[in-house]
Amino acid sequence: MISKHLYALQFKTHQSFEYNLNHFIALASRTPEGSIILAPEVALTNFCYQRMEEAHEFGRKATDTFLKISSHRTIILTLIEKQRQGFYNNLKVFHQGELIHKQSKSKLFPLGGEHFHFKEGSEGEILPFKIDGISCGAINCFELRFTHLWNRLRGVDIIFVPAQWALQRKHHFKNLGMALAISNQCFVVLSNGANEKMAKSSAIISPFGEILAKDNDAELIGKEVDLEEVKEVRQHINVGLSSE
Repeated sequence: MISKHLYALQFKTHQSFEYNLNHFIALASRTPEGSIILAPEVALTNFCYQRMEEAHEFGRKATDTFLKISSHRTIILTLIEKQRQGFYNNLKVFHQGELIHKQSKSKLFPLGGEHFHFKEGSEGEILPFKIDGISCGAINCFELRFTHLWNRLRGVDIIFVPAQWALQRKHHFKNLGMALAISNQCFVVLSNGANEKMAKSSAIISPFGEILAKDNDAELIGKEVDLEEVKEVRQHINVGLSSE
């Protein structure tokens, strides 16, 4: 058995960036060493369009913090960062005290006006990365709707999806997450915000599309999973992923 503790955070983002960071650290400290922890999209700042410069500067401080606390746990989250004269929604993976992966959100949500405030990243940055030898990938919120992006992560064992998904599209979030797990025959971790009008629905989903852990009232949703289940599903229902 090859096991890994997976956690999805699901908490409200407050006006104080510092409060959000401290709350994040407190929740992460409740997980076992070696866990992989996924936070909701822009969990430390939310989409603070009137405070983008401040969010960028705070992101630098947060990055230093995550480099330190990721020595015994893997942290996956997104930060607002300024580069090349524009702001990007950057997903970062911190592992063993290092930044091991970064990708900028490539599909901006038009209903939220994201395209007025962020630069679009490249789909080419959506690539597999390794955590303790486990093949992983990530899709950032609205990107979940674009199934051709799922194919960029074919063959990985776990896909992480940070989000700020609205309540009125709750069933879309849940069903797309399950469909991703079934299509790619892998574990999927959904981490959604808990502010008013958010869908919550954070979950750990099996390669067979079953929801293994969920709790709309919890801030920390976790499950120890057996990675051998990925291999078993791919061998049992062979769609060409068993050799990838």
